[in-house]
This record gives sequence, structure tokens and C-alpha cells, in this order.
Amino acid sequence: MENHFNDQSTECSASSESNDCQRVDQYGFERSEDFSYESYEDLMSKHLAVVTRRSKKWSKLLQGTVKVENNVKVKRYVRKGVPFENRTQIWMAASGAQDRLERNPGYYHSILKAQHDPKIEEVIHADMHRTFPDNIQFRASSQPCLQKALFNVLLAYGHHNKDVGYCQGMNFIAGYLLIVTKDEEKSFWLMDALLGTILPDYYTPTMLGLKMDQEVLGELVRMKVPAVWQVMNQHDVMWTLVVSRWFICLYVDILPVETVLRIWDCLFYEGSKILFRVALTLIRRHQNLISQAQSLPEICKRFKQITHGEYVEDCHTFMQKIFMEPGGLSTATITKLRKMCRNRISSAQNPPSH
Repeated sequence: MENHFNDQSTECSASSESNDCQRVDQYGFERSEDFSYESYEDLMSKHLAVVTRRSKKWSKLLQGTVKVENNVKVKRYVRKGVPFENRTQIWMAASGAQDRLERNPGYYHSILKAQHDPKIEEVIHADMHRTFPDNIQFRASSQPCLQKALFNVLLAYGHHNKDVGYCQGMNFIAGYLLIVTKDEEKSFWLMDALLGTILPDYYTPTMLGLKMDQEVLGELVRMKVPAVWQVMNQHDVMWTLVVSRWFICLYVDILPVETVLRIWDCLFYEGSKILFRVALTLIRRHQNLISQAQSLPEICKRFKQITHGEYVEDCHTFMQKIFMEPGGLSTATITKLRKMCRNRISSAQNPPSH
């Protein structure tokens, strides 16, 4: 099978123009016109000091092993951030993807070689040019170009999980997995862990899991940030209007790259509860801004505003906040709310016949 990756980094080569280099971040994303290099330098100097420190601690913890223990110490380490060079290994081990890959050698490549459903191929093709147009790694002119790898991962997953097939949002998730792992097969198995185990029913045709978790967030906001719940209720705003992209894209293209990767560290290790912590922290932090909105369009606009700015750019501080701001959030509470919301949605979809 052709390998679409080599060791080429997204960082600019020495022969590149330094200006070109500055215009693109380490993951290949172009920086916006109003990008502040000054505040970025300041943030990065602090960020690199933390990353270097964490990197040494992770090296000592792992000591050449590929297994990741499930204990309080590792959980604390994950919450403080997994170094980029260890990320693939940690995600693969923590999510069970490594285990599935080893139990199914050659499976991924066999799906790619098999006969494919032209309908799935067609919808995936249609989304290719919409996937990270601001990332140089996904352009046809790029060497290596991640578009072919992205197509392969999505095509294989669509045939592996026929209940899901393909739906929009999956392209962003597969894209991020490829940026991190630089490996099609590992991206495929991580996708399987996310969509099959960590977030079941998010991407099925009924999207019951997604709808349920949006309702669960609404219930959590009612308990923890009543002022926002009140304004949402007053203007009859459905949660799906303001947070569906947060959940379906797992914050990709919503929050800064570095912050998303830190959220995903916890998502692979601890599970989907982290998605609620992030949402609650954003809403609670900006509750005054949201609750002062006077109309439905204004509420939607303010929910977009709260995912930008310094608060979310400083990933270390933001990640500390998500474990403090929302307060206690037990698995038992989430399970209970999910059951309640699932029943509510099912009843609305299948009203009892008289």
C-alpha cells in the first residue's frame, strides 16, 4: 500500500522564506490576517517551558513502554498535556485502538482493496475541498498531500461501520488524526475508538447520541448556569442551534488547534465527559455576555464569540479551568441525565398512539 507520509515536518525548511514560515503554524494551518505575533511570542515562551517540563516527565513515566496505565497519576499527566511526540502512542493505548489494530493485522488495507460503495465515495469526494482549506498539508500541491490519506481513512471507515457510513464532521476528525499520527491505519483505528466506543450514536443516521448529549448539556446548564438556561428558554433557542458543531466536530475548527489537542488527550483517556466540561466552562465564563442577549440571532452570535480570544488560546490555563469552573461532574450524573434525555427524545419521535 502506498504510504502518503514521510518524515517531512510542517515546519518550514531552512531554504524557505522566513515570512512564509511565520504565516503557517506547526500543524500547517495558515495564520489569520490579524494574527498578533507579539502576544503569540509571549504565549509561546511560557508554553514551551511547560511543554519541555512535561516532556521530561512523560519520558520518565513511559520508559520505553507502549502500555498506558489507568491510574490517578497518568490521569493527572494527561490532563496537564501529552507531548506531541508521545500523543499517537498515548491516544492509541488509552483508547484501545492499539489493541484493535494488533488483533486485526492488515484489516485496514484489505478494506481499501475491496469493492467500494460509489455513493459513499461520492459524498466523501464532495467534502475533500471543504476540509481545512487553510491548511497547507491538505492542498493538492503539498508534498506529501494529506487529501488522499484523508479520503482513504474516511472510505475505509464508511465501509467498516456501515451504520454510520459517512457524514459531515467526520472529515475534520479524520483530518486532525492524520495531522497528529501521520499514519492512515492508526488514524482509522482511532476513528473507530471515537465513533464506535467513546461517542456511540453521534454519527448514525438518527444522531441519537449527539441529540442526547446536547440535551444533557442543557440540563447541566439549568443546574450550574441558570441565568443562561433562562435566556435560552425565554427566546426558545434549541441547544442544537448553538452547540451542535462543538459536539459533532469535537471542537475542531471551533477552538484553537493546541487547545483542541489538549481536549482530545482527555477525550481518549477519560471519555466523553470532557466535552461537557469544555462547554460548561465556556458558557459559565461568559454567562453575563450570553444572558444579556435580546434575541435568538444575538444568542447564536454570542455563542460564536465565546470560542475566540485569549481565554481559549492559553491552552494550559484553559485546561486547568475546565476541571475547576464547572465544579463536580460525576459519571453517575451524566449517565442518569443521558438516560432521561434519551427517553425524552425517543418519546418525542415515537409518541404513543391513542
